[in-house]
Amino acid sequence: MKFESAALPADEPQRREEGQSVGQVLKSYFFWTFTRGSFQYDVMVTLILLFIFVTPRIWNYGDRPSQRLGPQHPLEVSWNGARGVVITVQAADVSVPPGATDAQARKALRAAIEPVTGDDVFVEHWETVMDANGKLAWKVWAHK
Repeated sequence: MKFESAALPADEPQRREEGQSVGQVLKSYFFWTFTRGSFQYDVMVTLILLFIFVTPRIWNYGDRPSQRLGPQHPLEVSWNGARGVVITVQAADVSVPPGATDAQARKALRAAIEPVTGDDVFVEHWETVMDANGKLAWKVWAHK
């Protein structure tokens, strides 16, 4: 019995002939012209899978969880009508240095209340108060 090889359809890419240059082979890999199940197709899929599973171990993408901790004490939040919220933060949870400027204090207070309000909050004004336990706290008026 003699089998004849069937001719490939016109739209199906040919395998590398002896006369094909390296540039033509690379171009066919780049444009993914090989049919599914062919050797070249399997090589490309293998390279893609290797890239997906090996590169995270080689390259540092910098995708680490944030080391920033939230406040250690509970925040007291109350509504200030349509104007926003009033948040009471323990002084131990806010790092405002003595003699800080208004801008530095505003930035530190904003960072302290972000776990409750989110990052798009505006700190209107603040004052220091004593809480129910007699500890120093910051009372912050803020709005979005």
